[in-house]
Amino acid sequence: MDSRTGLPVVGMVGGGQLARMTHQAAIALGQSLRVLAVSPDDGAALVAADVVIGRHDDIDAVREFAKGCDVVTFDHEHVPGDLIRALAAEGVTLLPGADALRYAQNKREMRTHLAGLGFPVPRWTAGDLRSFGDEVGWPIIVKTATGGYDGRGVFVAHSVADVPPGVEVIGEELVALKRELAAVVARSPLGQVAAYPVVETVQKDGICVEVLAPAPGLDEDLAVQAQRLAIDVATRLGVVGVLAVELFETTDGRLLVNELAMRPHNSAHWTIEGARTSQFEQHLRAVLDYPMGDTRLTAPAVVMANVLGGAPGGMSIDERLHHLFAEEPGAKVHLYGKQVRPGRKIGHVTVLGDDLEDCRRRAARAARILEEGYEH
Repeated sequence: MDSRTGLPVVGMVGGGQLARMTHQAAIALGQSLRVLAVSPDDGAALVAADVVIGRHDDIDAVREFAKGCDVVTFDHEHVPGDLIRALAAEGVTLLPGADALRYAQNKREMRTHLAGLGFPVPRWTAGDLRSFGDEVGWPIIVKTATGGYDGRGVFVAHSVADVPPGVEVIGEELVALKRELAAVVARSPLGQVAAYPVVETVQKDGICVEVLAPAPGLDEDLAVQAQRLAIDVATRLGVVGVLAVELFETTDGRLLVNELAMRPHNSAHWTIEGARTSQFEQHLRAVLDYPMGDTRLTAPAVVMANVLGGAPGGMSIDERLHHLFAEEPGAKVHLYGKQVRPGRKIGHVTVLGDDLEDCRRRAARAARILEEGYEH
């Protein structure tokens, strides 16, 4: 508890954009998020007042960081489970716990456990990929069991020759895909849950480039099914905090679980302006066991477009902001304080309105100005 404010102290392991935006939500709740960052140049370390420099896989660093925190949470899934269990045994409150987080850390364990609980998943194997491919038909999807993100660690394999050597992988059938959806929920230690409207996520080269809220044309019964599925996953895995369930909607109208993320997630960045309670505030409410916030939309249509790093050179980011705000004054910009690299997520823009296609056009234009500079 912070003696100056009388409010609990939340620590977040990881200093990236998720911690940065969680810190912004914490300010409105009277808090200053404590951040464990690898570098003082990390996005959250640039803005938060209470920053500790240390590694997420160093138990002594995390132990020291946790002193004085009422609860410790995470902005990524890479904290070792044994470290979390050891500190929990010492009395540190870490949420989500290691027993839940393992299923966001390892795709083989996630697929095995979800299938065992009866949740719908693509056909998959952790065994003989040649036999599996012959059975379901080539090509297949190959994923590294751990460490993949933003399209990294995911491959289309036309034969076993395409499988990366020396790493643990799983194989999945190539699903007859209509589109990708995301159902984001939050759960408190007492078991209260809140569900956001189901969204469509648009991918390019394995990276999410656009999120449409709510998912256009989604059958109401299927939307409710997706929300209930995400709530059931959160409950049965014992997740505390935000859980994003990435889903495949198949061409024959089924939902299949693709990925899990037990933290604020890119598919819900739109909630900062587009929902009555952002996912970042909701995550804080959840880990502090506060009642959940209202998840309703603030506009009929909300579109979030990710801003990816473009080619080096050209006009400065400050110049690009000038042009963006002149061209799209209604666009809300979030830059993450990252060094620009081609293809790297350096921010996002959100546009709200009454017409989805108009919002998509405006959001895409705003993101393009930030990525490429002003277009005459």
